[in-house]
Amino acid sequence: MEESTEAPTPIIEAYDIGLLFERIAASPAEFWQKVAVIVTATLVLLYVVDQIFKFLEKHPSGDILDAVWFSLRRPSAFLVIIAGLYSLAKIEQFGFNRGYPLGVVSLLKLSAAWVYAWVMFRFGRRLQLNISTDRFHPARVDLGTADSLRTLIRLFAVSCAVLYTLDTLGFNLSSLLAFGSVSGLVAGLAAKDLVANFAGSIMIRMDRPFVVGEWIRSPDQEIEGTVEEIGVRVTRIRTFDQRPLYVPNSTFTRISVETPSRMLNRRIKETIGVRYDDAAVVKNIIDEVREMLNNHDAIDKNRTLMVNLLSFGPSALEFFIYTFTRTTDWATYHEVKEDVLIKVMNIVASHNAEIAFPTQTLKVEMEPSAEG
Repeated sequence: MEESTEAPTPIIEAYDIGLLFERIAASPAEFWQKVAVIVTATLVLLYVVDQIFKFLEKHPSGDILDAVWFSLRRPSAFLVIIAGLYSLAKIEQFGFNRGYPLGVVSLLKLSAAWVYAWVMFRFGRRLQLNISTDRFHPARVDLGTADSLRTLIRLFAVSCAVLYTLDTLGFNLSSLLAFGSVSGLVAGLAAKDLVANFAGSIMIRMDRPFVVGEWIRSPDQEIEGTVEEIGVRVTRIRTFDQRPLYVPNSTFTRISVETPSRMLNRRIKETIGVRYDDAAVVKNIIDEVREMLNNHDAIDKNRTLMVNLLSFGPSALEFFIYTFTRTTDWATYHEVKEDVLIKVMNIVASHNAEIAFPTQTLKVEMEPSAEG
């Protein structure tokens, strides 16, 4: 069996420019009619597409659709032009179906892939804007999550465009993907901590146990403060003494995290002791304290409210207060708590009673003398 000696058709085929102009000059009327039809159709389609997207942008219908219309408007016009040029390139009279000067047909195909990447870049940018502001709904996504989503969209778009470009240029994608898999495995083993931290950042974005600006603390480790930034590798926290604390993101996959800034109320839990000498008025004191809390504007009546005798303490009759404030603000909470405790002291004093303090009574028995 004889082997074919015919050289493979190059991706960019050389073409004689002089021959091209000779063919154009000798072209019949039928050729120019085809050119006129393609150019006219391209211009009309450009106008129609532009009007459609103008209408759609004036009537937004949500985060995603608004981002879709925005991302397609300009690139779609470029795609229409590419389609028109490609149609011209396929006219038999030009001979472009056998190759084009400087490989324009290949460039047209490649440009379509990068227009797709352009679309995805615009889509990611617009979607980030929509979901991180209240353009369509009051519940916005934090800026860190929106930025991560935009980055992932861009990485996906560029990856697809690069793979399509390599395939068009004749590279063997199977070998490239196999090499990339092996390289990725080696890199992953060498940088497992970096991979773990990146995965941790993704989980924080998805589960959203906290976002930038929230107060967090961990009962497992000495971590407490306000989240300033959620990075790819670490999360920066500003502690209450204004020191920056950098925590690897993988840490948050192994520890418990509280988000006090999401609390609905703040709790007042206090134990108060009254002297045993005032046992007769303890019941009245407890009832008046309970009534005071029920009438207090800063106390949330929809939460648990308890004022009860707790125990016979070593030096006092103890009763407890268990209630919740409406406010969650730290400073305002302490103002409310102060007001409540002062009113409790006034109620105790109004019954001629006293708040007990630790005391001991020493009873000494005298032995009778031998002379008695």
